[in-house]
Amino acid sequence: MLKDYMQVVIITGATSGIGKALAIQYATQNFTVVIAGRNKNVLLETETEINKFGGRSKAFVCDVTIEADCKNLIQETLKLYSRIDILICNAGISMRALFIDVDLDVLQKLMNTNFWGAVYCTKYALPSLLINKGSVVAISSIAGKQGLPARTGYSASKFALEGFMETLRAENLKTGLHVLIARPGFTASNIRYAALNATGKMHNQSSRDESKMMPAEIVAKHIIAAVHKRKRSITLTLQGKLAVFLSKFFPRLLDNIVYNEMRKEKNAPL
Repeated sequence: MLKDYMQVVIITGATSGIGKALAIQYATQNFTVVIAGRNKNVLLETETEINKFGGRSKAFVCDVTIEADCKNLIQETLKLYSRIDILICNAGISMRALFIDVDLDVLQKLMNTNFWGAVYCTKYALPSLLINKGSVVAISSIAGKQGLPARTGYSASKFALEGFMETLRAENLKTGLHVLIARPGFTASNIRYAALNATGKMHNQSSRDESKMMPAEIVAKHIIAAVHKRKRSITLTLQGKLAVFLSKFFPRLLDNIVYNEMRKEKNAPL
């Protein structure tokens, strides 16, 4: 049976949003899909849903902030399938609070999840990815190119993530490793509902109109296509592409645009 599913993809944070959409779409393309998340019940429900699409999946409970969990995720995948072709570092959390108000452990939580989670998983998957000339994918954000008000921890973690991935790419120019940095832009998902406030509690409500954002399923299609074409980076949505352009040539203008945009959010702390 394994021979029908030769390529193996690992996706962290795969129980909702972009991660779940990626898992389902890869499953329909004859990949063995390894999904990781913290909530066992939701993870198993996702595994069942993926298998209904005719795919082959395996779920592992994994808190990416814990190095041992990440190591176990990679080791167990290799025990089962003997290879890793694609690692997608998708697990992430956000925040909404001004730096002057936020508890510093909130920023620590964001760095541990968004940055160190990717570092841990990549460290242990890298030997197999190198053997297979595979791909490591970082789900970053426009916040990884432009600091967003009330999101110091989120932007800092995404800047760090992009710096790590760019250096990893430079170190492996001659090894065949493919590194993709994906910046989805605003995507309809639960990340804003789960965003942390100044004291580390979830907001439990979105700050924006989710109906006007790009669906996670469309984002997933773009990311999968970019992996297939072995692109260096992709930036999605017109708003996201404009932000990247302005950050290069008109940074002061972009600062004002971003500030005014963030002020429009529901219950914005600005």
